Amino acid sequence: MSKIDELLNEVEIIVNKGINKEGVIEILNSLKCYFPYEILDEMKLYGDYLPKNNELGFSKEKRYLHFLWDVLDKSPMCLISNFAIPYRQMLAKKLFKSCGKNFIAEENVRFNVPDNIEIGDNVFLNRGTFLDSKGGVVLGNSVTLTEGVTIFTHSHEEHDHESRTYAKVTIKDYAKIYSNSTILPGITVEKQSIVAACSLVSENVKENTMVAGVPAKPIRERKTLNRSGEELKHIWLNNSEFQN
Repeated sequence: MSKIDELLNEVEIIVNKGINKEGVIEILNSLKCYFPYEILDEMKLYGDYLPKNNELGFSKEKRYLHFLWDVLDKSPMCLISNFAIPYRQMLAKKLFKSCGKNFIAEENVRFNVPDNIEIGDNVFLNRGTFLDSKGGVVLGNSVTLTEGVTIFTHSHEEHDHESRTYAKVTIKDYAKIYSNSTILPGITVEKQSIVAACSLVSENVKENTMVAGVPAKPIRERKTLNRSGEELKHIWLNNSEFQN
């Protein structure tokens, strides 16, 4: 067993036991991350100050898991993909409402309400993705969000910032959202659709459709060449790494 596999095995044992303060310290030590461990009991994350997390109940374990997710990106270990991707897979299984097999998340993927995130199989989140999951985010099987994609699921009234509205965003199977696009609250992107780069999606996207622009409008059907589902080969990395 390689040194990296040994380290991943250590992390997996700790995570599967249920993360507590001692587990956090063990993982931080494994990552060689200096941290003043005496403040862990007092630690509050940004999510602790969000009304939706208070409503759903932000457990101590979820706080520790979310902390460990973000800590990785402050460590050189985030650059080691054969460690970082399996590490995030382990945390995602416990952190999100649900997470399917072969989940791949790159560096600096951020979210605010992990209990409102549902992820299917073979989902790929590229660098700098942000999920505002206060209203709920559902990503179907073989969905990809590429670099810098932002999904919003809540808004504020202009006359009263404390007055909030929430609306779930759903991205269905085999849809692709390209770089620096923004999805607004309540949107559904139907199966096998494509959102072109730098688009602002304010209306639902029909199945097998490409949309583009600000605001995004349909420009054509997806070029599937009569393929669908697995035939579209949503394989994210060389030799299907991390998609077994």
